Amino acid sequence: MEADLTEAVGPAGARAGSQDDPVTDQHAGAFPVPLMGSGSLRSTGAPQAPDASSEGRSCPRFQYPDPTALLCTGATPWALAHSSHQDSLCSCPWEPAVWASNPSPRPAHPPPPPRASPPARAERGAERGRGHGSFLWSSRARNASSAPLRTDSAPLAVMEAAAEFVVESPDVVYGPETIEAQYEYRTTSVSREDGVLKVHPMSTRFTFRTARQVPRLGVMLVGWGGNNGSTLTAAVLANRLRLSWPTRTGRKEANYYGSLTQAGTVSLGLDAAGQEVFVPFRALLPMVSPDDLVFDGWDISSLNLAEAMRRAQVLDWGLQEQLWPHMEALRPRPSVYMPEFIAANQSRRADNLIPGTRAQQLEQIRKDIRDFRSRAGLDKVIVLWTANTERFCELVPGLNDTAENLLRTIQLGLEVSPSTLFAVASILEGCAFLNGSPQNTLVPGALELARQRRVFVGGDDFKSGQTKVKSVLVDFLIGSGLKTMSIVSYNHLGNNDGRNLSAPPQFRSKEVSKSSVVDDMVQSNPVLYAPGEEPNHCVVIKYVPYVGDSKRALDEYTSELMLGGTNTLVLHNTCEDSLLAAPIMLDLAILTELCQRVSFCTDADPEPQGFHPVLSLLGFLFKAPLVPPGSPVVNALFRQRSCIENILRACMGLPPQNHMLLEHKMERPSPKQVEHGAAACLVSCKKEQAPTAHNGCTGDTDGHSKAEASLMSTT
Repeated sequence: MEADLTEAVGPAGARAGSQDDPVTDQHAGAFPVPLMGSGSLRSTGAPQAPDASSEGRSCPRFQYPDPTALLCTGATPWALAHSSHQDSLCSCPWEPAVWASNPSPRPAHPPPPPRASPPARAERGAERGRGHGSFLWSSRARNASSAPLRTDSAPLAVMEAAAEFVVESPDVVYGPETIEAQYEYRTTSVSREDGVLKVHPMSTRFTFRTARQVPRLGVMLVGWGGNNGSTLTAAVLANRLRLSWPTRTGRKEANYYGSLTQAGTVSLGLDAAGQEVFVPFRALLPMVSPDDLVFDGWDISSLNLAEAMRRAQVLDWGLQEQLWPHMEALRPRPSVYMPEFIAANQSRRADNLIPGTRAQQLEQIRKDIRDFRSRAGLDKVIVLWTANTERFCELVPGLNDTAENLLRTIQLGLEVSPSTLFAVASILEGCAFLNGSPQNTLVPGALELARQRRVFVGGDDFKSGQTKVKSVLVDFLIGSGLKTMSIVSYNHLGNNDGRNLSAPPQFRSKEVSKSSVVDDMVQSNPVLYAPGEEPNHCVVIKYVPYVGDSKRALDEYTSELMLGGTNTLVLHNTCEDSLLAAPIMLDLAILTELCQRVSFCTDADPEPQGFHPVLSLLGFLFKAPLVPPGSPVVNALFRQRSCIENILRACMGLPPQNHMLLEHKMERPSPKQVEHGAAACLVSCKKEQAPTAHNGCTGDTDGHSKAEASLMSTT
């Protein structure tokens, strides 16, 4: 590995390889070059001028356990923070480049001071199994601008005391390699006897084992040069480099807002004062950090990622300028183009193609995956489709109904969609495949192949804007006893997704995925809806180039009220399409990898097993979630989120989150609650005069004492 990295980076940031090197000169053979910088940038992101005299020498301000592990390139060094003058930055010309092996132990150089806003991220400790890799690798390095940059993880500034926790229970064992938890899964079984529903409580004892070692994870994006792919890459780089940039409303800083795992929280329970304690979602179990992800991918367009970012027009110009030298080196691999599956208006982009028959294209995709895994030194690879929406592929017996027939179809060159081709290649290489578009990529033959190979697959179609709101609002309406009778959804957008969807066959794929999102909520209420009855549901999508990636969504929900009344809700939603999709893509990769490290067994079946290859746990992130045969489809957003949270809680031996808070709803609370309630009252009374109730007692307007009111508060 050290020799490969030395050749890849070279002295003074020279281009890897030479004219005689067929690997580096060919498009598919790029060396992995780390792009570093968390905490090592000036706020302006401006690089310092390299000093030629420093070439090949180590920086005297840094201490490394092995001097030979430091490869100094002399190219594009960045200012580094020093504790001796926290408000100033070191501008020494040396650039600490690459650790030849595991980066632990860290340099003896102190980290930079934490930022005030937004909160910096946590140092990822080895005791949590957090990534033994600490580099963001670009697999398409081509010039000196991709020279490696040194980084230190930033300290956690929010919920710092609660970011790490330990479950103290005889049912939970923290081993050096796994976390093992005993979990009692309680559910009910319902039977019908003589017109009576009989409910039988049931309990199954599970043993969950979660491997603690977080792997070096690579993500390959099909459609890497599209709006989603370029935005996701830019987001990870911006966070890794801790970039900030000016806007008309002030300076913005990189973050992972919109990500369930990175920006969401979960409740661990109540503390001694009866208050809920929240921790970041990512703290539940050892997870891959998005900063440590390794990216590669394919695209039918040959633009490098910097040009693709500019074409997408998603990011502020000041951020684009800072990211340009890092993304210019990234180029997608050639992809598969079948004009009959996407809109004709995409043909001008198609200048970066894999030639040959379907079988030859399949083999090339497999070679690309193996090449990426090998050259970047990865433990795992996940493939994610974020390319154009395709038309639906017809399901034909003997063509794509079984794994055997599907593989034969590819060999014979018969009809198979590009996305299915990528799915088959991923499964054959043992890589999870996730479909972020609405077409039926995972045909029955592909699902059977995934089951045979025990490889995770998931889909379909990222749930980011209008549909996510719909899955919340319809759940609210029907859950409140209102009979929703009409749902009309209109969209217009101007990015390439909208351009492709302007073709009727591609729009039909999107219409199907958007229309099915309310089905389970309607079926959950037979009081409101007779069998087979459902609301009128209309979906319209229009292409308006001017609005670009800023999609407009207008929705009208009409529901029947009691005694013949009606209620109509009208919403307008402006969605930054790719900025909503990018964190979903991160969550998909992170959660899928985590599920690969979880196994479980029951007392009745002691043989360890994993999750079903159709990873329905990811339904929270998809518009039309795939589920194993015979499983119910859940679209209600909060039920989907609770599923993920409670399964992860089970892996830690924690009970499911039921939101009952019974301890706050008791007529006679425990003495400890009274004590804390009285203490809270004393503190409160010191700050302001207690109101006088109408009966002359001191308390709230209903006559309850302060302590009593505190105990009776509900959520």
